[in-house]
Amino acid sequence: MTLTTALEPGRPPQQIRPDLWLFPPNRDCLGGSSWWLDCGDEPVLIDCPPLTEASLEALQRLAAGRTPKVLLTNREGHGRVRRLQQRLGWPVLVQEQEAYLLPGVDPLETFAEEHRTAVGLRLLWTPGPTPGSCVVHAPAPWNVLFCGRLLVPVAVGVLAGLQHRRTFHWPRQQRSLERLREWVGSDPLPSLASGAGLGALRGERLVPWSAWSQGVPAGVSAHGSV
Repeated sequence: MTLTTALEPGRPPQQIRPDLWLFPPNRDCLGGSSWWLDCGDEPVLIDCPPLTEASLEALQRLAAGRTPKVLLTNREGHGRVRRLQQRLGWPVLVQEQEAYLLPGVDPLETFAEEHRTAVGLRLLWTPGPTPGSCVVHAPAPWNVLFCGRLLVPVAVGVLAGLQHRRTFHWPRQQRSLERLREWVGSDPLPSLASGAGLGALRGERLVPWSAWSQGVPAGVSAHGSV
């Protein structure tokens, strides 16, 4: 039996806007979210989607003969990226502190503090949720911040930094959030795409910058799970 026939059928990604797709929750990533951004000659897959026939078919179709890059925002978004890479052959980029978690992934690229891709996407190391957490800022014309697990949905229309039982270092996460606001700047403010589970948004997917809450809303446990 081949790898492809052994995979679950799965569901295809949902198109959010002409250049952006959201994959179904990935149980290998604790129900996390993976995004595809079509950004010219080097499109990107941000975090690992479910390894299903539907995911592979969609990725091959979306790539359209190009060589995309897989950007991993934190160790909880790795999923089965090695097997995904074996099927597609795409390079993977990760913050250097979490590269050791990906034996057998080749090619594997790393960065330290900041990185810029060929098409101008910016990556920033934001430790806290995990040691090598990072965010991906796609400036205009895309204007999206892929925030991994740094900001997670906590209510309809609200994302926040959330401390939970798997948090690597909460004070460092708080400092990362402060640095992120300065790093992004103020014009124009990007929409937010979380890499966590999106159930708390109740159907929302991409949310405006104003959804970023600096506190935890009433009724949400500061030590909850994501």
